[in-house]
Amino acid sequence: MIAMLGMYDMPALQPANDRFWSLIRAHLGFGPAHLTRGADVWDVWHSPDLVFSQTCGMPYRTRLHCKVQLVGTPDYGLAGCPPGYYRSVIVARRDDTRDLDQLADGTFAYNESLSQSGWAAPMVHLSRHSRLPSSVLETGGHALSAAAVAEGRADYAALDALTWELLKEHSNLGAELREVAATEPSPALPYITANGQDAPQIAKSVRSAINDLSPADQKMLHLRGLIDIPAEHYLAVPDPSSEAAKLIDP
Repeated sequence: MIAMLGMYDMPALQPANDRFWSLIRAHLGFGPAHLTRGADVWDVWHSPDLVFSQTCGMPYRTRLHCKVQLVGTPDYGLAGCPPGYYRSVIVARRDDTRDLDQLADGTFAYNESLSQSGWAAPMVHLSRHSRLPSSVLETGGHALSAAAVAEGRADYAALDALTWELLKEHSNLGAELREVAATEPSPALPYITANGQDAPQIAKSVRSAINDLSPADQKMLHLRGLIDIPAEHYLAVPDPSSEAAKLIDP
């Protein structure tokens, strides 16, 4: 059996995530004793032994929706977003006074091409304004994209809004960067389980675990509750244009 919470599991949050999983497991009555860390996420997401994990909206939309079950979507209480939704925050260096229109044709740092918040949402946002970057830099992670901008290796990046809040709380990148713009909200990163698991029972256990978390852990993880968002809402989120796709696959 496998449980993995790798989407928001920076070192400062790992003890709280461990306690969260322990509560879920206690309510569920089964599951691995410990969260998996360091494994390939695609191996985890595709495993028939998957009890509980979290994925991104774009992997769910493009590759996973027929292969896993939705458990529910966490509500992180993000500003400007309905419950269970999030958005991308576009950031630049604090001492860079250019607006998004001026930054747009510079170098854009992104975590990976199957990221909803780091790639798809900002490319859709820019395309709607008839703009795209002149070059891109793949970094492998939101924090690495933020660091690339802070270090001057890229002009701007798009960060998951929760990751942006966590970076402001747990790193100095919040002081080095500023928010330039934000995309339209879309459904946040869903919790998933393998086909064959009892998704409603797991969802019930997750809700109970969120309620049982200490106020300190709720605050640390920004967890407010669990929202039921239909698969159709994830599948309706637009993909980047073919012009944007050429930036990473010319």
